[in-house]
Amino acid sequence: MKTLANQTLIYDEDCPLCQAYTGAFVKTGMLDQNGRASFCTLAQNKIDFVDVERAANEIALVDHANKTVTYGIDSLLKVIGNSFPVVQQIGKLKPVHLVLRKLYAFISYNRKVIIPGKPNDGKSLQCTPDFNYRYRIAYLLFSVLVTAWVLNAYAAKIELIPNGGLGRELLLAFGQILFQAVFLFEKDNRDKLVYAGNLMTVSLMGSLLLLPILILNIWIALPQTVMLCWFGLTVLAMFFEHWRRVRLLQLPTLLCFTWVLYRLTALAFLLNL
Repeated sequence: MKTLANQTLIYDEDCPLCQAYTGAFVKTGMLDQNGRASFCTLAQNKIDFVDVERAANEIALVDHANKTVTYGIDSLLKVIGNSFPVVQQIGKLKPVHLVLRKLYAFISYNRKVIIPGKPNDGKSLQCTPDFNYRYRIAYLLFSVLVTAWVLNAYAAKIELIPNGGLGRELLLAFGQILFQAVFLFEKDNRDKLVYAGNLMTVSLMGSLLLLPILILNIWIALPQTVMLCWFGLTVLAMFFEHWRRVRLLQLPTLLCFTWVLYRLTALAFLLNL
């Protein structure tokens, strides 16, 4: 790889996703060994020409030689484009750049619910993105649609469950968000949407775990016991991930049991249709 020297990505050290891809840039040689620095060290490194508020939302790439900064998708295009110029050329095309910018914002504003990190340990400078209602609602809708589509396809392969179509799965997915919100009546709308984002990430992860079985079932007719066992293991994995996230958010563990209650109630309803 061609190294982009004398430049530093300012990343969110509390975000596992950010740690992973910035670390990959350094390991592959796209950036030198000093090619990334955590957001909380901005003052320590005396990088005072970075827009701190913008850098919390869009990863900043600092050019030390020229004392300039690029942000967000342009930072990533600059790093990757240094090794693969065609990527940067394509990325700068107006329609492509618009899509990439929106996709980057979609992920960045939701990164704390996609892959949550441990609670901040009291650092004075925190890389917390602005809470964007539009992108959070968009993420919830995306997660609901994917979850409903996968569950509808999976349910169609299980003989015990009556076929209710995509509409039923959409209703169940939206229903769980509303059901869980009842037990957060003391929280404000922002806290409810933070939890809802984590809740739907768990559902999305469960859907992704079901996909390999659905794909395999295209070529091999899997026994019903295999389909049911895999579904059960997926739900178990989802429960533990939901439990972990509830603890990270410092919310009442009651939410874990109401999560189970809703799913058992929905299953009983489906089996009695």
